[in-house]
Amino acid sequence: MGKQGIDTVSSNNVESPVDSFISCRKIMVMIIKQPGKTPNFITKSFFAKLFVTLFIVFSFCFSANAQQRPLLTEDVDIIEPGSVRTQIGFELLQKQKFGISGLEGDLSRLGVIDMAIGLSPNVQFEIEGTLRQYLSIDKFGPSQIPLNISTNSLSTSDVGDFTLATKIKLRNETARTPSLGFRFGVQLPNTNQAKGLGTNSTNFFATVLAGKKLLSNRLNLFGNLGLAILNAPTQQFSQNDVMLYGIAGIYKFNKRINLVGEVNGRYSFRKAPVGTEDISEARFGFQLFAGGLRFDLAGVKGMTDFSPNSGIVFGVTKDIKALFNPVR
Repeated sequence: MGKQGIDTVSSNNVESPVDSFISCRKIMVMIIKQPGKTPNFITKSFFAKLFVTLFIVFSFCFSANAQQRPLLTEDVDIIEPGSVRTQIGFELLQKQKFGISGLEGDLSRLGVIDMAIGLSPNVQFEIEGTLRQYLSIDKFGPSQIPLNISTNSLSTSDVGDFTLATKIKLRNETARTPSLGFRFGVQLPNTNQAKGLGTNSTNFFATVLAGKKLLSNRLNLFGNLGLAILNAPTQQFSQNDVMLYGIAGIYKFNKRINLVGEVNGRYSFRKAPVGTEDISEARFGFQLFAGGLRFDLAGVKGMTDFSPNSGIVFGVTKDIKALFNPVR
């Protein structure tokens, strides 16, 4: 997100975006593939067609700038006014549990999108969500709600919840003090709870952001701390107020590669109602600048019962510069 010393643009004589896509696809398939358990929608032809489509779409954009993807923790920095940042990614997560439906299995999120719009030098508007998610069902546990899934079904799928948010940068970083920001938003009830992959609830969140660049701007450290008000889907007129947290870092390894890592999650100070359980995960990976795009790849390790046991995420980011003139 406009990081000084972190944002870079790739040089000439680098591998093509198509080659980068194919290489990352092979890595993902090698890591997650299990004989007899790979979902039938994950095929070579599916990935090939999808990646070529994404390449064509992103090729119409302008120069790329980095931000925190594949991390969940938000950086403080804002994109330039009148610019639009477009991102799309994929998440392949193993042994994901869903408390409200009792389902457990390997979850694939296809089309994890994020669009940020720069409205002023210190304000941006964000839209994020998942176009489609699939669960390869390993286990049917006790469900707290009626499900529209047969007990002998091998999988279920649904759209993911979308989030609308606004991020405000409150102060710039100085030699001794960090930059500060504030982000708030709402998660919309887009999922169908009968399909077992969501709660079909409206949730509100707000977080304070802080960031500091060290080692001559090669290391960008940033963190979030805030509150989420989650609807308790199985209890009438009830909610759970949970703490949101995240600590992350991006290290500029060289001109083309950044190393990234984080711990991010939410914590309930009381026994969490079903559907609002604690979640926490660590992500470690890298960002690669190639062909005017920024690719990212990271491994995921869950640290709570309702976080995925392990997984891998992959994505690509592009900025569209000066797309419109903001109102002054």
